[in-house]
Amino acid sequence: MFHRSERLLLRPPWPEDWKPVLGGIADEGVVRNLARAPWPYNPEDAREFVQQPVDVMFPRFLITRADNAMLVGCVGIHPNGNEVELGYWIARPQWGKGYATEAARAVLEVAHMLGHRRIVAGHFLDNPASGRVLTKLGFEPTGKVVRRYSCGRGEDALATEYELDLQEQMPSLMQAA
Repeated sequence: MFHRSERLLLRPPWPEDWKPVLGGIADEGVVRNLARAPWPYNPEDAREFVQQPVDVMFPRFLITRADNAMLVGCVGIHPNGNEVELGYWIARPQWGKGYATEAARAVLEVAHMLGHRRIVAGHFLDNPASGRVLTKLGFEPTGKVVRRYSCGRGEDALATEYELDLQEQMPSLMQAA
């Protein structure tokens, strides 16, 4: 599955993408903000990631610039218990350019097309930039702060949880695009 936003092309990872993935995520400042990526992140981790099968109901995408195919990061939705969770990472040189918001908005469009009604997300408390992305997308804080394990940190860290009702928010998300 592919999806296009104004500046970005979201596409599935291919086996030959392991080097750009490694180059984008093998940064402790990126990995420490993620729950499931290990640190240190090594070539085998990247090879394994790009070879994982993709479930059509829970797609994950490499985020690339539409004008030059440069890797920006990764975004997707995945099951988390009975919920559907949004996750993303952006390579450090691409921080602060609005790519996380744009890519996540595009994935929410896909999630809506797939029939998902509610999406959850969260961020570690020491990563407020991710909270700003979620707020721009219309996510509402649930009021819950929970301990969540971070493979990259090797320990639990406090995370705040958000939720988004796609049925309610989709019209405003489309207007904001």
